[in-house]
Amino acid sequence: MWDNPSFRCLLAIAFLHLLSLIYSRETDVAMSGFPEAPGNLKCVTHDLNRMICSWDATSSANLGLTYKICYTNSEPFSPVCIETEGKRADIPVAVGSTNIQITTLNASGTPLATETFVLPEENVSLIPLTPQILNLSADFSTYTLYLKWNDSGSVFPHELDASWQIEILRKETMETVTLMNYDSKLTGKDTILFWNWTSDVPLECTSYYVKIRCYINEPYFTGRKEWSKWSPIRTVPEKDTKPNSAMIFPQDKVVLVGSNVTFCCLYNEGESVKFMNYGSESYPLLHLSKWSSAIKVQNVSASIPSGTNVWCSLVPDGLEGTVLFVGYAPDTPQNLNCETRTFITITCSWNPGRPTALYRQRQTKYILFERISRENVTCKVDELNKKHHCDFPVHANQKIYNFTLGASNPLGQAESSLLIDVNQRVHLETPDKFTVSTNSSTDAHLSWYIPGNFIKIRLLCQIEISNSNSERQLQNVSMAGAENSNYRARVDSLHPYGTYTFRVRCSASEHFWRWSKWSEGKKLATLEAPPVRGPDIWRERSPVGETLTVFWKPLLLSEANGIILSHEVSCYLRETMLKAHEVPVPLNSTDIKLGGNDCLISVIAKNRAGSSPPSRITTVDLPSDNVKTELAIATGNGIYISWHSDPNVTCGYTLKWCISSGSEPCSVDWEMFPSNATDAVIKSALFQPGVRYNFSLYGCKHNGYQLLQNLTGYMKELPPKVAPNFTVEETSSDSILVKWEDIPVEDCQGFLKGYILYFAKGEKGSSKTSFMEEGSPELTVKNITDLTKKSLRILDLQGKTSYRLDLRAYTVGGIGPSKDLYVVTKENSVGLIIAILIPVAVAVVLGVVTSILCYQKREWIKETFYPDIPNPENSKALQFQKNICEGNTALKTLEMNPCTPNSVEVVETRSTVLKIEDTEIISPVANSELPEDGSDPETGSHVVVSYCPPIIEEEISSPPIDEPVGSSQVIYIDIQSMYQPQVNPEEEPEINFVTTAGYKPQMQLPINTRKMESHSPTEEDLDKTAGYRPQANTNVWKLDTPDSPVSIQSNNENGSFGSPCSINSRQFLIPPKDYEDSPTPNNTGWSFTHFFQNKPND
Repeated sequence: MWDNPSFRCLLAIAFLHLLSLIYSRETDVAMSGFPEAPGNLKCVTHDLNRMICSWDATSSANLGLTYKICYTNSEPFSPVCIETEGKRADIPVAVGSTNIQITTLNASGTPLATETFVLPEENVSLIPLTPQILNLSADFSTYTLYLKWNDSGSVFPHELDASWQIEILRKETMETVTLMNYDSKLTGKDTILFWNWTSDVPLECTSYYVKIRCYINEPYFTGRKEWSKWSPIRTVPEKDTKPNSAMIFPQDKVVLVGSNVTFCCLYNEGESVKFMNYGSESYPLLHLSKWSSAIKVQNVSASIPSGTNVWCSLVPDGLEGTVLFVGYAPDTPQNLNCETRTFITITCSWNPGRPTALYRQRQTKYILFERISRENVTCKVDELNKKHHCDFPVHANQKIYNFTLGASNPLGQAESSLLIDVNQRVHLETPDKFTVSTNSSTDAHLSWYIPGNFIKIRLLCQIEISNSNSERQLQNVSMAGAENSNYRARVDSLHPYGTYTFRVRCSASEHFWRWSKWSEGKKLATLEAPPVRGPDIWRERSPVGETLTVFWKPLLLSEANGIILSHEVSCYLRETMLKAHEVPVPLNSTDIKLGGNDCLISVIAKNRAGSSPPSRITTVDLPSDNVKTELAIATGNGIYISWHSDPNVTCGYTLKWCISSGSEPCSVDWEMFPSNATDAVIKSALFQPGVRYNFSLYGCKHNGYQLLQNLTGYMKELPPKVAPNFTVEETSSDSILVKWEDIPVEDCQGFLKGYILYFAKGEKGSSKTSFMEEGSPELTVKNITDLTKKSLRILDLQGKTSYRLDLRAYTVGGIGPSKDLYVVTKENSVGLIIAILIPVAVAVVLGVVTSILCYQKREWIKETFYPDIPNPENSKALQFQKNICEGNTALKTLEMNPCTPNSVEVVETRSTVLKIEDTEIISPVANSELPEDGSDPETGSHVVVSYCPPIIEEEISSPPIDEPVGSSQVIYIDIQSMYQPQVNPEEEPEINFVTTAGYKPQMQLPINTRKMESHSPTEEDLDKTAGYRPQANTNVWKLDTPDSPVSIQSNNENGSFGSPCSINSRQFLIPPKDYEDSPTPNNTGWSFTHFFQNKPND
């Protein structure tokens, strides 16, 4: 082959090409220059021993480049160098800082670039190695995931604290379900760590991813500490595929009350969930994955015994369901008690505490474990019937038992312990086959059966004996124990002819624990026996003394010892029986003819079993002198009686009583007391409240009976039954005499203590309640305690007055009913005279006082009720100062009643006198002249005045015609015009001189003459102008004033108001009223206050 020239040629061409490539590479390196120096050094440690440093270094041609790393911790040490082809190196971790020099080398080992770094420990990062999950398993019944991994603790030189972060994600949506932290300690060795997580959603509902990472907490490492990378994701096994068929989870789950439960429904492709219900309620759907949906039920409550149904409705068609059981974990068994009933088994019972609400296969299971023998038994309980007990066998040679009762159900478990000595916990069964028999009047034989083996202990049995009066008696009997045997007992000291009921119960004698239940009751009647004593007897002699009545009391059943058939009554004289006869029951008395002789009476009671001992009493009565009757004391349920001891009484006292009144014969009863007794409380079922009983106390002496004392009393005193009958015997003007009668004894119902008399003023038919009202000032009460008084005079009464009287009797028991009377006292003449004189005297005094006041006020009365009419001739109305009417706007006139002047004073007259009608009054202003047209500038201020004399026509001689018209004139002014506001002349209307109000002159004024030139007076007109004219125009009077002529308050036909004055007189005709008060006239009237004001005489 080497001899082939072609081959040699090809080999030469290849070699030349290779040399060309090498040369080209070196040329490129030479042309491009040196590569960049290494930078961006980063160092990371995973074990705090070695660190991995990496850097960046770039160049245009780096083929065949290597790196030389030299590092040293301090100057004195020589550097350590290593070469690497990659951009990373593994160097030791040093405390403090590390000097690192990195040199870039080419393929021939020539340095191209060098960079030196100083790496402090703070710049080194501690990042643990990525953890690896060793195993991930699931418990689908409890929704629990179990995780196992290696902590790689061997890579660290010493112990460190490690934290692990575990993240669980839902596979399809990659949604984080939970992120948990788990702390552990690295010990320098590899350790397997375990962790579990319980989901609130069934694991069947969706698939989960699990990943972990680590964080090392080294307190002495000053560098950066960071989390490791996440481990590779692990999936829950066997649940990463879609379901084969629709299902709902969880299936038949048992949860605690108050839990939050999530139910999911799995379905196939093409299906969807329409709704999901828990019980009868629908819940909103939660989307888990493309083939599962869920609902979440919060705070579930206890379910019924059959559980709560959950179902899922699918679209298009399908229905899946499950059942949820909600209850409680078992409570600690309470009141655990273990005892034996037969010494064959030990029965333990307990109270389960709070019900779990779980039944059948989910109900609480109980196991009884005995620690000494190491045996246990499973207890069968009935939760529905609430029977909780368990039997454990008794071992022959074991006395002490240490029991532990364990309770468990799907939700939890609990236990309770008890240590007992079986010999001290004996609780026998109820005695069975109980029988009672007798052949005596005082004894009975009992027999019963108790199951069990009690050979090693003694028994204590208790026998209950109940008589016909429900009186109970207990007898204890101790006996040796036996095995499944009958037990017998004898009861003595029973009462003859008595009916008894027997029961029996038993327990351990040495260590008493509990009695057994009572056996069923058995009745037994004992035989009769002779009466134990003779009857109580008493005798009563007839008034003549020939007949003696003997009384006896029936014996009590406990004394009769059987049925009493008869009583034998005998009469003995010196031990010789004179006569005897039998009295059958139910008679309790008999009569004996004495024939004037005394004897000894004997009474014997007989029944079928025999006779009683005799009861004896003598018929001799000893004489008694000065026997007093005393009062007994009522106690409410009896009568208290006391007496003085008599030394001559040798055989006791006998107290006899009967009802004090009534049409029936006296019912005799008695009671006997020993010789040393001095008092007694007598009680009897026949005693009634309010009934008086009479008692006789006899002393038994050696030669007979002697009456010592009589007593009367009540068992309980009541108020009197009726009111006392009372009448009014005498009345006067100031007193009433009342008399009353005694109340009958049978109506008193107690011992009278007195009478209460109520009296007060009152008419017949008035209310009794108001009459008896307490605190009434007119009610008088008199308490009469002297029972010998039968009358009472009531004094200090009012004459001719009706009184109501009310009389009542009272006892210790209260106040009895009332009886009332109405009485009117007689008239009192002295009072009548006084009643007449007092008004007369008052009238006289009032008349005198009135006369004195009228005399003092006579002027005022005269002016008020009968004023004087002023005389114009004597009037000084025109005699006032010149300026009184001028410029005084505050001056007012008095209101005045009309008056008739006696004469008119005329200043000047004319020869020719006309009758002037409607003469106008001009009220000129001071220092002013009359206008040419004859108009008055003050006309608008004229007002109505009150001075209004009647119109009197009189003939006045006419003045000469040739006399000048204006030679003389009288000018009058209206007084009120001075008080009126000035009116602008331009605003005044034309004045009608005919109807203008004001004072009318007594003659025709020149101004009127000028005004009337165009008017020729007629004869009628002349008549109207003649004579005296009123001083005002009545056409302009105000009709609403009280003194106007037409006012209803005025009696004047020609009344006027105002008071004119002439300009010459300057004096008011009548002084003005209310001068200082009002600018308008006031009504005149009479006031009562004027009566007490003094008015000076004019």
